[in-house]
Amino acid sequence: MFDVGASELLMIVIVAVVVIGPKDMPMALRTAGRWIGKMRKMSNHFRSGIDAMVREAELEEMERKWREQNEAIMKASPQLPSMNPTADDMQAPAVSEPALSQPEPAVSPVADDAPEKSAEVKTENRQAELHLPPPPP
Repeated sequence: MFDVGASELLMIVIVAVVVIGPKDMPMALRTAGRWIGKMRKMSNHFRSGIDAMVREAELEEMERKWREQNEAIMKASPQLPSMNPTADDMQAPAVSEPALSQPEPAVSPVADDAPEKSAEVKTENRQAELHLPPPPP
């Protein structure tokens, strides 16, 4: 980074020993190490803050693209009747007093194969409602 070679490092050590002295050299090196550690922490904190801002900006951009694509898909695809309730569907049907007082009749007995047929009819009705092709034979 600073491109300090071996000869330059040796010159710095000799000057430091002459200026600081051999007795105070360990304390000076500890102090220099602490300062370097603080500078590294600050630079890492700064770098992580910048990275977080970049990630947030990228996420916002991706969310905007996804929202635009979703809107385009929703406009292009037909709306299903069950997915888009109208105001008429929201209102409760008007019920007269006699209908409330009379209980519903119980399910009438039918043949054994009736549940299978009713399930098939429900499936076909659901497929027609969703505009799906019939299942393969």
